[in-house]
Amino acid sequence: MPYAYRAINEAGKQTSGIIEADSPEDAREKIAGSGLIPVSVKNGTAASGTNITEKINLGLARIRLPDLIIFSKQFKTLFEAGIPMTRVMEILEYQTENPRLKKASAKISRDIQEGMSLTEAFRQHPRIFSTLYCSMIQAGEESGRLGEVLERLIYILQHEHKVKSDIKSAMQYPILVLVTLAVAFLFLLTFVVPRFVDIFRQANIELPLPTRICLILHHVIIIYWPVALAVLAAVIIGLYFYMRTEHGQYYRDYLLLKIPILGPVFEKGAMARFAAIFSILQTSGVSILQAFEVLSGTIGNKAISKEFEEVQEQLRQGRGISDPLDKARFFTPLVVHMVAIGEESGNLDDMLKEVSAHYDYEVEYAVGRMAEAIGPVLILMLAAMVGFFALAIFLPMWDLTKMV
Repeated sequence: MPYAYRAINEAGKQTSGIIEADSPEDAREKIAGSGLIPVSVKNGTAASGTNITEKINLGLARIRLPDLIIFSKQFKTLFEAGIPMTRVMEILEYQTENPRLKKASAKISRDIQEGMSLTEAFRQHPRIFSTLYCSMIQAGEESGRLGEVLERLIYILQHEHKVKSDIKSAMQYPILVLVTLAVAFLFLLTFVVPRFVDIFRQANIELPLPTRICLILHHVIIIYWPVALAVLAAVIIGLYFYMRTEHGQYYRDYLLLKIPILGPVFEKGAMARFAAIFSILQTSGVSILQAFEVLSGTIGNKAISKEFEEVQEQLRQGRGISDPLDKARFFTPLVVHMVAIGEESGNLDDMLKEVSAHYDYEVEYAVGRMAEAIGPVLILMLAAMVGFFALAIFLPMWDLTKMV
């Protein structure tokens, strides 16, 4: 039977958790045996109210990348201080503010106490710790260099956070402008154009094409809005479920790589991620086949991940790395040539670091160029919308003037 408990640890801090026991007395003995001083012990039914609240909080809590970075830094610091792993997880449970990370730390601590390895304990939480994270933990645990591996893992997480933050910052202005344009478009169709159309009809003026298009859109918005809303909702729901399939994710990521302005940014970001992660996995002692399995699940693009499956098949046949990469799509000539040089010289790690540093700069430059290129595109969209409504209103007004 599960028992929820509160206890005081060696540092005098309160901690809580759930323990399996036959009775409250048995639960207290087990808590005391783990080095804690029990304060209160309640069975599952008595703690059901708090469990419901806790489940709601866990459902609402989201694992943000900065939370995971801070968690990893604290994990590395505590481990390098020589603190036992179960104690490390107990401290992390107390210090972590995110409810899901707090819950995961408590569960990892209990799993380790029950004899589970550190890697297996982390793999019990796939929604929190990615395949890359667990593979890095496994590499550090097997090689005995967990501190060094955690340092490299923190670098990867910080690198990802920086790239995502740069792209998000560059997209804020375009999104704001597009939303404003959409609101203005709806306002003009709903309130402005219909008033002019009534005037033109009373004067028996033949409406030009732009005005008739505006009138059709006005009727769709005002009269047929339930049908339009239902169609839009059906399309959104259909796309949502389609994008959850492997086929949908592949085509989504494939199209992202083909978008004129955004595509090069995503491609260079994927190359930087590939080189950085591959280099760190190689340095950590992970085999090439296992490294490509990790990369396939962590590259962040299903279209590129699909290429990794074909590369892995050729690697199993005893071929090198550069030749399969050369035949795969989406890998730039620079990546292929640098990997080939690294293979021939035996300095693959150094070459991959050079590629990662180069594409880090390329991504930063491409994001800046993207922000510059989007500005004129938005101006053209604004000019097109203004011109469309100007034609819709002023063409019949010109006819009206001639009649007068």
